[in-house]
Amino acid sequence: MKDIKDLTFEELKAELAEMGEASYRAGQIFAWLYHRGALSFAAFTDLPKKFRDELAAPYEISSLELYGVFRSQDRTRKFLFKLGDGSFIETVLIPAGARATVCLSTQVGCKFSCPFCASGLKGFVRNLTPAEMVNQVLFLKHHEGEPVTNLVFMGMGEPLDNFENLAKAIRIMNSTEGLGIAARRMTVSTCGIVPGIGLFKSLGLQVNLSISLHAVTDEKRTRLVPVNKKYPLETLIEACLDYRKGGGRKITLEYVLIRGVNDSLADADGLARIARRLKAKVNLIPYSLVQGLPYEVPAEDTIRLFVQRLEGRKVPVTLRHSKGTDIQAACGQLAGRPFNKVGVKATHLTF
Repeated sequence: MKDIKDLTFEELKAELAEMGEASYRAGQIFAWLYHRGALSFAAFTDLPKKFRDELAAPYEISSLELYGVFRSQDRTRKFLFKLGDGSFIETVLIPAGARATVCLSTQVGCKFSCPFCASGLKGFVRNLTPAEMVNQVLFLKHHEGEPVTNLVFMGMGEPLDNFENLAKAIRIMNSTEGLGIAARRMTVSTCGIVPGIGLFKSLGLQVNLSISLHAVTDEKRTRLVPVNKKYPLETLIEACLDYRKGGGRKITLEYVLIRGVNDSLADADGLARIARRLKAKVNLIPYSLVQGLPYEVPAEDTIRLFVQRLEGRKVPVTLRHSKGTDIQAACGQLAGRPFNKVGVKATHLTF
Protein backbone atom coordinates (compact mmCIF):
# COMPACT_ATOMS: atom_id res chain seq x y z
CA MET A 1 0.00 0.00 0.00
CA LYS A 2 1.03 3.60 -0.56
CA ASP A 3 1.50 5.97 2.37
CA ILE A 4 -0.76 8.95 1.79
CA LYS A 5 1.62 11.16 3.81
CA ASP A 6 4.30 10.59 1.16
CA LEU A 7 2.28 12.83 -1.19
CA THR A 8 2.66 16.59 -1.44
CA PHE A 9 -0.52 18.62 -1.76
CA GLU A 10 -0.11 18.92 -5.53
CA GLU A 11 0.59 15.20 -5.90
CA LEU A 12 -2.51 14.35 -3.88
CA LYS A 13 -4.65 16.59 -6.07
CA ALA A 14 -3.30 14.82 -9.17
CA GLU A 15 -4.06 11.37 -7.71
CA LEU A 16 -7.58 12.45 -6.74
CA ALA A 17 -8.17 13.71 -10.28
CA GLU A 18 -7.28 10.23 -11.55
CA MET A 19 -9.91 8.86 -9.14
CA GLY A 20 -12.47 11.29 -10.59
CA GLU A 21 -12.65 13.34 -7.38
CA ALA A 22 -12.76 17.12 -7.06
CA SER A 23 -9.49 18.87 -6.16
CA TYR A 24 -11.00 20.47 -3.02
CA ARG A 25 -11.00 17.00 -1.43
CA ALA A 26 -7.20 17.31 -1.14
CA GLY A 27 -7.67 20.22 1.25
CA GLN A 28 -10.07 18.19 3.38
CA ILE A 29 -7.66 15.25 3.50
CA PHE A 30 -4.66 17.44 4.41
CA ALA A 31 -6.70 19.12 7.15
CA TRP A 32 -7.46 15.75 8.73
CA LEU A 33 -3.89 14.49 8.41
CA TYR A 34 -1.92 17.55 9.46
CA HIS A 35 -4.22 19.97 11.29
CA ARG A 36 -6.17 17.37 13.28
CA GLY A 37 -3.72 14.48 13.32
CA ALA A 38 -6.21 11.81 12.23
CA LEU A 39 -4.88 8.26 12.17
CA SER A 40 -7.58 6.54 10.13
CA PHE A 41 -9.71 7.31 7.10
CA ALA A 42 -12.77 6.50 9.20
CA ALA A 43 -12.04 9.71 11.16
CA PHE A 44 -12.55 11.85 8.03
CA THR A 45 -16.19 12.46 8.92
CA ASP A 46 -16.83 15.27 6.41
CA LEU A 47 -16.00 12.91 3.52
CA PRO A 48 -18.59 10.47 2.13
CA LYS A 49 -18.12 6.95 3.47
CA LYS A 50 -17.84 5.55 -0.06
CA PHE A 51 -14.93 7.90 -0.78
CA ARG A 52 -13.25 7.05 2.54
CA ASP A 53 -13.43 3.37 1.61
CA GLU A 54 -11.98 4.13 -1.82
CA LEU A 55 -9.05 5.95 -0.14
CA ALA A 56 -8.43 3.08 2.27
CA ALA A 57 -7.99 0.59 -0.58
CA PRO A 58 -4.70 1.92 -2.07
CA TYR A 59 -3.51 4.11 0.81
CA GLU A 60 -2.49 3.79 4.43
CA ILE A 61 -1.94 6.42 7.13
CA SER A 62 1.40 5.73 8.76
CA SER A 63 2.45 6.43 12.34
CA LEU A 64 5.54 6.22 14.52
CA GLU A 65 5.94 4.03 17.58
CA LEU A 66 7.42 5.84 20.56
CA TYR A 67 9.91 3.44 22.10
CA GLY A 68 11.52 5.73 24.65
CA VAL A 69 11.62 9.33 25.83
CA PHE A 70 14.50 10.95 27.70
CA ARG A 71 14.29 14.24 29.60
CA SER A 72 17.23 16.56 30.16
CA GLN A 73 17.77 18.88 33.09
CA ASP A 74 17.71 21.77 30.59
CA ARG A 75 14.18 20.72 29.42
CA THR A 76 15.40 19.19 26.15
CA ARG A 77 13.58 15.96 25.32
CA LYS A 78 14.79 13.13 23.11
CA PHE A 79 12.31 10.74 21.51
CA LEU A 80 13.34 7.29 20.35
CA PHE A 81 11.04 5.99 17.61
CA LYS A 82 10.75 2.46 16.28
CA LEU A 83 9.95 2.27 12.57
CA GLY A 84 7.87 -0.35 10.79
CA ASP A 85 10.94 -2.37 9.76
CA GLY A 86 12.31 -2.46 13.32
CA SER A 87 14.86 0.33 12.78
CA PHE A 88 15.25 3.16 15.29
CA ILE A 89 15.60 6.93 14.86
CA GLU A 90 15.88 9.76 17.35
CA THR A 91 14.20 13.18 17.35
CA VAL A 92 15.03 16.03 19.72
CA LEU A 93 12.75 18.79 21.01
CA ILE A 94 14.58 21.90 22.22
CA PRO A 95 12.32 24.42 23.99
CA ALA A 96 13.51 28.01 24.47
CA GLY A 97 10.88 30.44 25.72
CA ALA A 98 8.10 30.72 23.14
CA ARG A 99 10.25 28.87 20.63
CA ALA A 100 10.21 25.07 20.20
CA THR A 101 12.82 23.70 17.81
CA VAL A 102 12.67 20.13 16.55
CA CYS A 103 15.86 18.39 15.39
CA LEU A 104 14.76 15.85 12.77
CA SER A 105 16.39 12.71 11.44
CA THR A 106 16.39 12.02 7.69
CA GLN A 107 18.07 8.60 7.55
CA VAL A 108 18.52 5.50 9.67
CA GLY A 109 22.22 5.71 10.45
CA CYS A 110 24.62 7.61 8.20
CA LYS A 111 26.99 6.54 5.45
CA PHE A 112 29.46 9.43 5.76
CA SER A 113 31.26 8.20 8.89
CA CYS A 114 32.53 11.40 10.50
CA PRO A 115 34.71 9.86 13.22
CA PHE A 116 33.57 12.19 16.02
CA CYS A 117 29.84 11.60 15.42
CA ALA A 118 27.68 8.81 16.86
CA SER A 119 25.13 8.71 14.03
CA GLY A 120 27.33 6.71 11.66
CA LEU A 121 28.86 4.32 14.18
CA LYS A 122 26.65 1.45 13.05
CA GLY A 123 26.72 2.42 9.40
CA PHE A 124 23.88 3.30 7.06
CA VAL A 125 20.60 1.36 6.94
CA ARG A 126 18.21 3.31 4.72
CA ASN A 127 16.61 6.65 3.85
CA LEU A 128 13.55 7.87 5.69
CA THR A 129 10.40 8.43 3.66
CA PRO A 130 8.71 11.84 3.55
CA ALA A 131 6.02 10.45 5.87
CA GLU A 132 8.61 9.27 8.41
CA MET A 133 10.10 12.76 8.52
CA VAL A 134 6.74 14.50 8.78
CA ASN A 135 5.50 12.03 11.41
CA GLN A 136 8.29 13.13 13.76
CA VAL A 137 6.75 16.62 13.81
CA LEU A 138 3.18 15.34 13.93
CA PHE A 139 3.94 13.25 17.00
CA LEU A 140 5.25 16.29 18.89
CA LYS A 141 2.40 18.50 17.70
CA HIS A 142 -0.53 16.17 18.34
CA HIS A 143 0.68 13.71 20.97
CA GLU A 144 2.95 16.01 23.01
CA GLY A 145 0.91 19.16 22.34
CA GLU A 146 4.01 21.14 21.38
CA PRO A 147 3.54 24.26 19.20
CA VAL A 148 6.51 23.50 16.94
CA THR A 149 8.00 26.76 15.63
CA ASN A 150 11.33 25.77 14.07
CA LEU A 151 12.75 22.72 12.30
CA VAL A 152 16.38 21.74 11.88
CA PHE A 153 17.28 18.75 9.71
CA MET A 154 20.36 17.95 11.78
CA GLY A 155 19.51 14.63 13.42
CA MET A 156 20.57 11.20 12.22
CA GLY A 157 21.66 11.05 8.59
CA GLU A 158 22.73 13.41 5.80
CA PRO A 159 19.65 15.31 4.50
CA LEU A 160 21.02 16.07 1.02
CA ASP A 161 21.82 12.38 0.50
CA ASN A 162 18.05 11.83 0.69
CA PHE A 163 17.06 14.91 -1.27
CA GLU A 164 13.92 13.75 -3.07
CA ASN A 165 12.23 12.60 0.13
CA LEU A 166 13.54 15.63 2.04
CA ALA A 167 12.10 18.01 -0.56
CA LYS A 168 8.66 16.39 -0.32
CA ALA A 169 8.71 16.53 3.48
CA ILE A 170 9.69 20.20 3.43
CA ARG A 171 6.90 21.04 0.98
CA ILE A 172 4.33 19.24 3.15
CA MET A 173 5.57 20.97 6.32
CA ASN A 174 5.72 24.37 4.60
CA SER A 175 2.38 24.33 2.79
CA THR A 176 -0.52 26.15 4.40
CA GLU A 177 -2.64 23.06 3.79
CA GLY A 178 -0.03 20.96 5.64
CA LEU A 179 1.82 22.10 8.76
CA GLY A 180 2.21 25.71 7.68
CA ILE A 181 5.76 26.13 9.02
CA ALA A 182 7.52 29.07 7.36
CA ALA A 183 10.47 28.14 5.13
CA ARG A 184 12.71 30.62 6.97
CA ARG A 185 12.08 28.69 10.17
CA MET A 186 13.58 25.53 8.65
CA THR A 187 17.29 24.73 8.38
CA VAL A 188 18.93 21.92 6.43
CA SER A 189 22.45 20.89 7.41
CA THR A 190 24.88 19.11 5.09
CA CYS A 191 28.39 17.74 5.52
CA GLY A 192 29.15 18.99 2.00
CA ILE A 193 27.26 16.98 -0.63
CA VAL A 194 28.02 19.33 -3.52
CA PRO A 195 25.40 18.02 -6.03
CA GLY A 196 22.83 18.23 -3.23
CA ILE A 197 23.53 21.93 -2.73
CA GLY A 198 22.59 22.52 -6.36
CA LEU A 199 19.40 20.51 -5.88
CA PHE A 200 18.64 22.39 -2.67
CA LYS A 201 18.88 25.69 -4.57
CA SER A 202 16.36 24.37 -7.10
CA LEU A 203 13.85 23.75 -4.30
CA GLY A 204 12.96 27.43 -4.65
CA LEU A 205 12.08 27.97 -0.98
CA GLN A 206 13.76 30.26 1.53
CA VAL A 207 14.92 27.36 3.71
CA ASN A 208 18.20 28.00 5.55
CA LEU A 209 21.34 26.06 4.61
CA SER A 210 24.07 25.11 7.08
CA ILE A 211 27.41 23.62 6.10
CA SER A 212 29.05 21.29 8.62
CA LEU A 213 32.60 22.50 8.00
CA HIS A 214 34.60 21.44 11.10
CA ALA A 215 38.02 21.95 9.47
CA VAL A 216 39.66 24.51 7.19
CA THR A 217 42.31 22.45 5.36
CA ASP A 218 41.70 19.51 3.06
CA GLU A 219 44.06 17.29 5.03
CA LYS A 220 42.28 17.86 8.32
CA ARG A 221 38.76 17.97 6.87
CA THR A 222 39.22 14.66 5.06
CA ARG A 223 40.02 13.10 8.44
CA LEU A 224 37.06 14.71 10.23
CA VAL A 225 34.54 14.78 7.35
CA PRO A 226 35.53 11.97 4.94
CA VAL A 227 33.19 13.18 2.16
CA ASN A 228 35.79 15.94 1.72
CA LYS A 229 37.87 13.42 -0.22
CA LYS A 230 35.19 13.42 -2.93
CA TYR A 231 34.18 17.07 -2.59
CA PRO A 232 37.25 18.98 -1.33
CA LEU A 233 37.07 22.39 0.31
CA GLU A 234 37.49 24.53 -2.80
CA THR A 235 34.78 22.55 -4.62
CA LEU A 236 32.47 22.96 -1.64
CA ILE A 237 33.20 26.68 -1.36
CA GLU A 238 32.51 27.20 -5.08
CA ALA A 239 29.18 25.36 -4.70
CA CYS A 240 28.28 27.64 -1.79
CA LEU A 241 29.22 30.74 -3.79
CA ASP A 242 27.05 29.52 -6.66
CA TYR A 243 24.20 28.89 -4.22
CA ARG A 244 24.45 32.47 -2.91
CA LYS A 245 24.61 33.92 -6.43
CA GLY A 246 21.47 31.98 -7.28
CA GLY A 247 19.50 33.78 -4.60
CA GLY A 248 20.07 31.41 -1.69
CA ARG A 249 19.85 32.75 1.83
CA LYS A 250 22.90 33.53 3.94
CA ILE A 251 24.82 30.36 4.75
CA THR A 252 25.77 29.27 8.26
CA LEU A 253 29.04 27.43 8.81
CA GLU A 254 28.72 24.87 11.60
CA TYR A 255 32.04 24.23 13.32
CA VAL A 256 32.39 21.68 16.13
CA LEU A 257 35.39 22.61 18.28
CA ILE A 258 37.42 19.54 19.29
CA ARG A 259 40.29 19.78 21.77
CA GLY A 260 43.69 19.69 20.08
CA VAL A 261 42.19 18.84 16.69
CA ASN A 262 40.67 21.98 15.16
CA ASP A 263 40.71 24.58 17.95
CA SER A 264 43.95 26.49 17.29
CA LEU A 265 44.16 30.18 16.38
CA ALA A 266 45.45 29.10 12.95
CA ASP A 267 42.20 27.14 12.55
CA ALA A 268 40.26 30.24 13.57
CA ASP A 269 42.09 32.31 10.96
CA GLY A 270 41.30 29.76 8.26
CA LEU A 271 37.65 29.68 9.29
CA ALA A 272 37.51 33.47 9.19
CA ARG A 273 38.88 33.49 5.63
CA ILE A 274 36.24 31.03 4.43
CA ALA A 275 33.41 32.78 6.29
CA ARG A 276 34.35 36.18 4.87
CA ARG A 277 34.64 34.76 1.36
CA LEU A 278 31.13 33.30 1.64
CA LYS A 279 29.74 36.22 3.68
CA ALA A 280 28.63 33.50 6.07
CA LYS A 281 27.95 33.48 9.77
CA VAL A 282 29.56 30.89 12.05
CA ASN A 283 28.00 28.65 14.66
CA LEU A 284 30.71 27.41 17.02
CA ILE A 285 29.72 24.25 18.87
CA PRO A 286 31.99 22.83 21.59
CA TYR A 287 32.27 19.07 21.10
CA SER A 288 29.73 16.86 22.90
CA LEU A 289 31.32 13.69 24.24
CA VAL A 290 30.40 10.38 22.62
CA GLN A 291 31.14 7.25 24.63
CA GLY A 292 33.95 5.22 23.09
CA LEU A 293 35.28 8.00 20.85
CA PRO A 294 38.69 9.57 21.57
CA TYR A 295 37.68 13.22 21.32
CA GLU A 296 37.42 15.87 24.04
CA VAL A 297 35.87 19.27 24.70
CA PRO A 298 38.29 22.23 24.44
CA ALA A 299 39.16 24.25 27.53
CA GLU A 300 37.00 27.33 28.17
CA ASP A 301 39.99 29.65 27.57
CA THR A 302 40.61 28.00 24.19
CA ILE A 303 36.97 28.47 23.19
CA ARG A 304 37.00 32.10 24.33
CA LEU A 305 40.17 32.89 22.36
CA PHE A 306 38.77 31.17 19.25
CA VAL A 307 35.61 33.31 19.44
CA GLN A 308 37.62 36.48 19.98
CA ARG A 309 39.82 35.66 16.99
CA LEU A 310 36.77 35.34 14.72
CA GLU A 311 35.20 38.51 16.09
CA GLY A 312 38.52 40.31 15.54
CA ARG A 313 38.33 39.23 11.89
CA LYS A 314 34.80 40.77 11.65
CA VAL A 315 33.07 37.39 11.32
CA PRO A 316 29.53 37.06 12.77
CA VAL A 317 29.84 34.21 15.29
CA THR A 318 27.51 32.52 17.74
CA LEU A 319 28.83 30.22 20.45
CA ARG A 320 26.23 27.48 20.77
CA HIS A 321 26.52 25.17 23.73
CA SER A 322 24.52 22.09 22.76
CA LYS A 323 21.55 21.21 24.90
CA GLY A 324 20.61 17.74 26.08
CA THR A 325 24.14 16.44 26.61
CA ASP A 326 23.04 14.58 29.75
CA ILE A 327 20.64 12.47 27.67
CA GLN A 328 22.90 12.02 24.63
CA ALA A 329 20.72 14.41 22.61
CA ALA A 330 23.33 17.00 21.64
CA CYS A 331 25.02 17.61 18.31
CA GLY A 332 26.74 14.43 17.13
CA GLN A 333 25.31 12.21 19.88
CA LEU A 334 22.23 10.78 18.15
CA ALA A 335 22.60 7.13 17.24
CA GLY A 336 19.15 5.51 17.41
CA ARG A 337 19.97 3.42 20.46
CA PRO A 338 17.12 1.10 21.49
CA PHE A 339 18.28 1.31 25.11
CA ASN A 340 20.15 4.02 26.92
CA LYS A 341 21.56 4.27 30.45
CA VAL A 342 20.29 7.81 30.81
CA GLY A 343 16.61 6.97 30.40
CA VAL A 344 13.99 4.29 30.82
CA LYS A 345 12.18 2.67 27.92
CA ALA A 346 8.76 4.26 27.71
CA THR A 347 5.42 2.55 27.37
CA HIS A 348 4.83 1.95 23.66
CA LEU A 349 2.70 4.63 22.05
CA THR A 350 1.96 5.19 18.38
CA PHE A 351 1.38 8.25 16.29
